Amino acid sequence: MPTFTCSAILFDLDGVLVDSTRAVDREWRAWAARKGVDGDAIMAIAHGVRTVEVIRQVAPQLDAELEARLIESEEADDKEGVVAMPGAIELLRSIPEGRWGVVTSGSRLLASTRMQYCGLPVPKVLITADDVTQGKPHPEPYLKGAELLGFSPAECLVIEDAPAGIQSARAGGMKVVGITSTYAAAALESADAVIGELRQIHVTLNGTGRLGVEVR
Repeated sequence: MPTFTCSAILFDLDGVLVDSTRAVDREWRAWAARKGVDGDAIMAIAHGVRTVEVIRQVAPQLDAELEARLIESEEADDKEGVVAMPGAIELLRSIPEGRWGVVTSGSRLLASTRMQYCGLPVPKVLITADDVTQGKPHPEPYLKGAELLGFSPAECLVIEDAPAGIQSARAGGMKVVGITSTYAAAALESADAVIGELRQIHVTLNGTGRLGVEVR
C-alpha cells in the first residue's frame, strides 16, 4: 500500500466518517413510496450525490429543492443505526487542527447533526450541498474545501466511498483513497488506493510540517 505526503485531508462524510447507510436507504425508500418513484432507481444513483440532483433525475416533475429539504429533515431526525465508522474518531484526533475538513453531498443541517450525534468533531471547514452550485462528481465541492483550508488541490488528499466523490476529487487534481464501505473495490478503481476500513490509515506530521499518510 502507498504512503502519501500532503498538507491536508478532506473527508467525505456518509460512508467514510459516519455509517448512515441504513438511514439513507430507509428515508429514500419511504419518500419514493410516497411519491410513486422507483426506490431501486434512486438507490442506484443516490450515494455521493446531492439530494436535489437525485430528485431532478428521478422525479423532474417535482419541486426538487422543496423535496430535498423535506427528505434531509427526515434524515436528520432518523438516527437509528447511525454511528461513527470504526476508527473515525481516532483518525481525526491524529490530524492537527486546521489540516482536515469534510466535503459532503448532504445539507449542513444533516451533516452537523450526524457528526454531533456520532461524537465526531465538526471541523471549521465543512462544505455541504448548501455551499456549492454544482455537486459531486463536479470538482467544485472539493476545490472549495481545499480553498477554505488554505492549500492547493494538489496538497490535499481525499478519502471517499463513492465513485461520484472520487471523480470529483480527481477532477480537482487531488489524490484519493477509496474505502469499500458502500461500493466494492472494483467500483473504486479510479482511486489511488483502496482500503476496507479507516483503521488502515495512519497519519504523522513529518519534519517539514506536512502530513505523512500511510495506508496499510
